[in-house]
Amino acid sequence: MWERTKHPQPWLDAQPMAAIDRDFPPDAAVAELSVHGVEGCVVVQAVNDLSETVDLLGAARESATIRGVVGWLDLTADVPEQIRTLRGSPGGDLLVGIRHVTFVETDERWLARDDVRRGLSAIGDAGLVFDLLIAHHQLPLAAEVARSLPGTSFVLDHLGKTPMRSTELASWARYLTELAQCPNVVMKVSGIVTEDDWSGWSTPRLRPVVDHALATFGPERLLFGSDWPVVELAGGYGPWLAAYLELTDELSQTERDAIDGVNATRVYGLS
Repeated sequence: MWERTKHPQPWLDAQPMAAIDRDFPPDAAVAELSVHGVEGCVVVQAVNDLSETVDLLGAARESATIRGVVGWLDLTADVPEQIRTLRGSPGGDLLVGIRHVTFVETDERWLARDDVRRGLSAIGDAGLVFDLLIAHHQLPLAAEVARSLPGTSFVLDHLGKTPMRSTELASWARYLTELAQCPNVVMKVSGIVTEDDWSGWSTPRLRPVVDHALATFGPERLLFGSDWPVVELAGGYGPWLAAYLELTDELSQTERDAIDGVNATRVYGLS
């Protein structure tokens, strides 16, 4: 969800991204979920700014559909104090995790900095989860950080930004296998259609990627992610959801339920 007058999206290039070159307020998100029969969601931050997180928590308090918020805070500052502030704000009891958009950082190893690691450790101490938003070549770095912080739980977003249109797909697969060895990491099945050709992706092209995710993390450590509204660039929530359901159709009902919501409820501590 975003409202750009409050929280600008400087990364959004209006020309190729016309499909998302507008606001996506909370009521639009709830309506989109309702159309597709989704009863609840976790909203994830889009801007590295505390005020956006405060607004997301406020919106979540007003909507039974929003079950939790993954917000933002400054990992290099006083993390416990920032968490206390957020939890004391309206809707603060719905704070379930923290994320940092790492692509704005010029330091490729930003996550491994001592001050950042201290912040990540404090997030784990507070019972919150950290969502990892990284490029595929940073997967070994994610494994390094996760191994060094066994008390913090991590959620890898967007399958580690699978390089669908690159010859580096084999490297991604190898790195993902390594990361899956970290028991404190789970992963979202999301973001792959937007990493592929927006108008030319297909379910068969996605299948090897999702099969590898299932083989490495298993259904018990995967979470469905909509990547909405960014997924509107590649056809929208409906086509992506249909592809996901087809790609997981051969799983047992228990395994499908796990990825669809049971795992998210456990990982994020949702009521």
